[in-house]
Amino acid sequence: MTSEILTKYFPEITAEQKAQFAQLQELYTLWNSQINVISRKDIDLLYERHVLHSLGIAKVMAFLPGQNVLDVGTGGGFPGIPLAILFPETNFHLVDSIGKKIKVVTEVAAALGLKNVRATHARAEEIKEQFDFVVSRAVTQLKDFYPWVKGKFKKQSTNKLPNGILYLKGGDLTQEIADAGLAVQQYHLKDYFEEGFFETKQVIYVKG
Repeated sequence: MTSEILTKYFPEITAEQKAQFAQLQELYTLWNSQINVISRKDIDLLYERHVLHSLGIAKVMAFLPGQNVLDVGTGGGFPGIPLAILFPETNFHLVDSIGKKIKVVTEVAAALGLKNVRATHARAEEIKEQFDFVVSRAVTQLKDFYPWVKGKFKKQSTNKLPNGILYLKGGDLTQEIADAGLAVQQYHLKDYFEEGFFETKQVIYVKG
C-alpha cells in the first residue's frame, strides 16, 4: 500500500505534502531497522495502520494556524508526524519517555523539513506548557491518561470543539469509558475510512 491512499481521503493536500508523505515509507523502514518503533509486520502497512490512522484525528478536528498540540507517548512519531505534515502552520510538541524513540522522531522531522515539530524526551507530567489540544494513540487506559494531561490546556478555545484530548483507541471501549468517569464524544473511523482495519477504531474526545 502506498501513500496514494491518503489522497483518496485528503484530496486537498498539496504537492509538497504528497512528497513528504511519500518519504515516510523509506524513512521509517530505515529507522525501524535500527530502532524498533513499528512492529515488523506493520511496516508494509505503514500508510494504512499508522499514517492514515493518525490522520483520523484530522477528520474530527482541523487544527488552526498557530495552535499548539501536544502528542503524548508519540513513539516513533504517531500521530504527531502525519498531523504536522497535514497542518504545517500548527505547532506540534511530541514527547515520549523513551529517548531512542524521540531520536527517530527528530531525525524523521528533520529529513522531512518539518519546522513545526519539537520532540522532547520526557514524561507527559514533566511538560509544563499549555496547549490547545493533546493527541495520543492508545498509550494507556483513559482513566490513567487523563491525569497526565489535566491542567495542560489553554483557557481560551478557538476551534470548533473546546480545547481537550483527541485520543485514538480501538475495540470495545464501553468499560474503559465508564471506568474513566469522563464525559466523552466518540467518533468512529469506519464512518470516514472504508478499510477493514478501521472497523473498531475511534477518536475519543474529552474536553480539557
